[in-house]
Amino acid sequence: MFDITKEFPADTASIHLKGLRGDYLYNDDGKPVQIVVYGPGTKQFAAMESRQTTRTLKRMKQNDGEMAVGSPEQTAKEQAEDLASITSRFENFDWPVPEGTSDFDKFQSFYLNEKTVHFKTQVKKALGETGNFIANSGTEQHSTPAI
Repeated sequence: MFDITKEFPADTASIHLKGLRGDYLYNDDGKPVQIVVYGPGTKQFAAMESRQTTRTLKRMKQNDGEMAVGSPEQTAKEQAEDLASITSRFENFDWPVPEGTSDFDKFQSFYLNEKTVHFKTQVKKALGETGNFIANSGTEQHSTPAI
């Protein structure tokens, strides 16, 4: 009998970030600079998708059933909120925020910053590739997406 549960995705994946020149980034100790995200099949991911659907339906209702897009500022804010809500942690890099800032607010400020667009793009792309969430013997998957 085939054990279908072996095909379940891991809850998280670590996305090894690339710099502007396309090279993978490492900290001063040689450790990979990564963002760990929750993926499909997790409650965090499901909650994000639910918020996205709710926003879309609300905009359609306000626009007499027609598709509508928010302002660039609103879209950037919503995208930062969505990505922050499925980010588990940053690994091997610092993001300067005031002491006492929640992890969610720290992640959101990272994704809201216009200068992090190339990192945001990598995270969004990795989320769409289910192969990045291949379970690894019950441990977290550390993927290096082809970007």
